[in-house]
Amino acid sequence: MDFSDYCQELARRVANLKDSIATEEATKNAFIMPFIQMLGYDVFNPMEVVPEMDCDLIKKKGEKIDYAIMKDGEPIMLIECKHWAQDLNLHDNQLQKYYVASKAKFGVLTNGIVYRFYADLDNVNIMDSTPFLEVDFENLKESHIKELKKFCKSAFNVTDIISTANELKYMSNLKVEIKKEFSAPSTELVKLLAKRVYQGVVSQRVLEQFIDYVHRALSSHINDVISERLNVAIKSAEQPVQVEPVIAAPLVEQPAEEVHEETASKIVTTEEELEAYYIVKSIIRCEIAPERITYRDAQSYFSIFIDDNNRKPVCRLYLNRASVKYIAFIEDKKEIKHTIESIDNIYDHREALINAVNQYK
Repeated sequence: MDFSDYCQELARRVANLKDSIATEEATKNAFIMPFIQMLGYDVFNPMEVVPEMDCDLIKKKGEKIDYAIMKDGEPIMLIECKHWAQDLNLHDNQLQKYYVASKAKFGVLTNGIVYRFYADLDNVNIMDSTPFLEVDFENLKESHIKELKKFCKSAFNVTDIISTANELKYMSNLKVEIKKEFSAPSTELVKLLAKRVYQGVVSQRVLEQFIDYVHRALSSHINDVISERLNVAIKSAEQPVQVEPVIAAPLVEQPAEEVHEETASKIVTTEEELEAYYIVKSIIRCEIAPERITYRDAQSYFSIFIDDNNRKPVCRLYLNRASVKYIAFIEDKKEIKHTIESIDNIYDHREALINAVNQYK
């Protein structure tokens, strides 16, 4: 089984057993220890997993963290456990105290169902008040499984995780704010949009009218996007999939201005493509300023550039076919494709990505 299968198996275990779990200790044994093992750590090896590790900052209260994941004799991740029915919002302060008292870079608060991952992105050695990643095994998402895989023993890399954590944190916060705006547009947003379309002075009376207009326009836009994606999915299902051979194809450059309006309307940037972009960005941002890393979507592939310049390609990603996926690099003006099983395999091409970027420094 691959990592995704193990995650799905743990999710089924949670669904089947949770109602019979009466204590916190039983929660640890039934859910959390299997979770730690799933990440590749031996729960019975004190060199890898230390239960009840001392995390008492003043060395008087005897405070201990439930589990500490170890590497080279130092804790790299703290796990504070609660009964599966506990509200985790009531216990994050406890984990914050343990975090300060240790050298670990990551803290996890869990009830065996929901896992909240914290770091010190805002202030060094002070755990952030909000998690950068939350994984719910009762509502498991493929995107969360991919992020969770980075914490596996075989893939663990502090620099890569911290880089991704920053982006996940801001993306999560932005989603919250966007959700608020869609449900109840703020005065600032209404004023901004009203000034763009209304020719007169935006008085209080006009502003009150536009609050309703903006709310309806946002709702209409969401419906349009959903309808468009459904139509694309239906058309894709009706057409047979042709698998491209892995070959070196001549590179044909197409400036952005040559993309026709009709073609552009058929382009849908998927969540998987954006996640792949963030993976590539996390790999190459140590080599080049992050703001120079850009992307451009096309019907058949997703391109990542430097300086939004199609003459400065980093790679192309072919992700929209169910049967096969590729990452492609440009070598001697030819496109060389490499098959990947999932976007996680992008990490296997780290060296090629860095080599592609170094020529544009």
